[in-house]
Amino acid sequence: MRLDKYLKVSRLIKRRTVAKEACDAGRVLVNDKPAKASLDVLVGDKIEIQFGTRNVAVKVTSIAETVKKEEAKEMYEYL
Repeated sequence: MRLDKYLKVSRLIKRRTVAKEACDAGRVLVNDKPAKASLDVLVGDKIEIQFGTRNVAVKVTSIAETVKKEEAKEMYEYL
C-alpha cells in the first residue's frame, strides 16, 4: 500500500493530500530515511512524522485497504 494512503487509512493524517504534501516536504521518514508518498509500506516498517514541534513514531503492525474508525488504531503501535 502507498505511504500516503496508509497514513490516511490508519488516521495518522486526516487527508491523503495532506499526507502527500508532508511526504514531499520531507516531514515523513520510513526506517529513518525520507520517504516519497508512493513508497510501499510493509508490516514492520517504522514511520516517523514531524508535526511542527512534535514527532510521532509508529511501527506498522497491519495493512488493510479499509478499516472502521475504532479499528484504525490497531494498524500501528506507538514507539
